[in-house]
Amino acid sequence: MEIAPTPQPVPLVYDIPFWESVKNKDMQLQRCADCAEWRYPAGPICSQCNSENAVWERVSGEAEILSWVVFHKTYLPAYPAPHKVIAVRLSEGPIMISNLEGKEPEGSWIGERVSLCYSEMPDGMILPRFALSE
Repeated sequence: MEIAPTPQPVPLVYDIPFWESVKNKDMQLQRCADCAEWRYPAGPICSQCNSENAVWERVSGEAEILSWVVFHKTYLPAYPAPHKVIAVRLSEGPIMISNLEGKEPEGSWIGERVSLCYSEMPDGMILPRFALSE
């Protein structure tokens, strides 16, 4: 049986530290070294103070679901249906699009607390995902 390849990210110079941290299961985001604003996606300057100074810091992995959708059709072999896509706001502030692993919320998904987890795809790619918090 052929393994469905995971669509690979095309990291730009500012994305490389993010994907390296995910591969190491220690997700880090860019943060302004001058005003402490979190930057996601990473970029050359801070949107708050225009500083070019940045550091990479580990995030807590705690988040809240802002929006969600379940795809009931398989669009890519690596992501079979049903495919649960969520928008989360990390406790640090940035918003990410990811996937919900494991069980679904019993009621409304909006406002549910989730925690970062990592999924190793069949082809070995590591992806940041989220699961309902205990």
